[in-house]
Amino acid sequence: MMAKQELLQKYAKLAIKTGVNLQEGQGLIINAPVESAEFVRLVAKEAYAAGAKNVHLEWSDEDLTYLKMKHAPMEVLETFPEWRKDALVEMVKDGYGLLTIYGQNPDLLKGIDSARIAATNKASGVALSEYRDYIMNDKVCWSIVGYPTASWAHKVFPELSEEEAVETLWDNIFSISRVDVDDPIQAWKEHNSTLEKARNYLNEKQYTQLIYKAEGTDLTIDLPEGHIWHGGSTKSVKGIEFNPNMPTEEVFTMPHKYGVNGTVSSTKPLNYGGNLIENFKLTFKDGIVVEYSAEEGEETLKTLLESDEGAKRLGEVALVPNESPISQSNIIFFNTLFDENASCHLALGKAYPTNIENGPNFSKEEMDQHGVNDSIVHEDFMMGSASLDIDGVTKDGK
Repeated sequence: MMAKQELLQKYAKLAIKTGVNLQEGQGLIINAPVESAEFVRLVAKEAYAAGAKNVHLEWSDEDLTYLKMKHAPMEVLETFPEWRKDALVEMVKDGYGLLTIYGQNPDLLKGIDSARIAATNKASGVALSEYRDYIMNDKVCWSIVGYPTASWAHKVFPELSEEEAVETLWDNIFSISRVDVDDPIQAWKEHNSTLEKARNYLNEKQYTQLIYKAEGTDLTIDLPEGHIWHGGSTKSVKGIEFNPNMPTEEVFTMPHKYGVNGTVSSTKPLNYGGNLIENFKLTFKDGIVVEYSAEEGEETLKTLLESDEGAKRLGEVALVPNESPISQSNIIFFNTLFDENASCHLALGKAYPTNIENGPNFSKEEMDQHGVNDSIVHEDFMMGSASLDIDGVTKDGK
């Protein structure tokens, strides 16, 4: 068995070489919790070894986030600093890659007034629209990797001590992210090849509709003409191959924003804005949510759906095999990066323009005409299970 330090170094190298695929002379933005400082140093070392010109850190701290959300005046929460927006936009315009080291506490903002959370999310969503445009159109290489913060680990393994929970979560992250093999970079090449075969098959089929049936789910989703399935690695507009999500087990495309009808039930909790939404149901008519309910977190679900007009429509449809390593682990991670790769899922909000032919060049009017949803949010939720049936309908109605 490999020593922990060796695994961490392999993980850092994988994030830089296969995740972001940082090029010589390029800058890198790292978003990370302060708890991960030791790992971030390993990542920065790998970045500079790969020829990075600069590594810029955007730190987050759960305790400080909570204190601000609880005590800051509303006008502060409703405002996103212009200087911060300008700095991020300047860096992505300069070709910086982006790595997010993700390990959010699923219960961080439990008990905080949902109006305060909504104000914060809306302010950042509106202010960072240009920055997000660079990411969602693959104008820059970007990647997300998991990091087991103590609060997240305790949520996943509440029966263990904090130290044991963190170590157990590390073991799972190393295994699921293919870090614990001799050559993780080669393992990811092979995995990307498998996902490429799946997306090529679906792109040839060009289904016009997907019909979902399971307990609590009876949903029909129209797919727009010229839709493109992605999954695994992708290429930036400059032709650099990178892996946006590590781990990943999905292939995904966009639904037609006006062509979603029926009801869908969630199969795993959704962590949104530091709160959990559990056992929720959405009913769609002509693409828009007309009814919703949740056993827990209904107010948070309402906040999400009311972010803007596009938040009530779907922007992504993703297929994940039930035998994926994450699904077979039978662990609920309370973390979308992991849980979405254990289950077929959908996303409320903005569609990736890269999921349709010529999408990145569409004007807002053309996006609407082609059924491409736009929103300040993009939030995946899990609705797959071993009993889910999906039928694809071809152009000739088969």
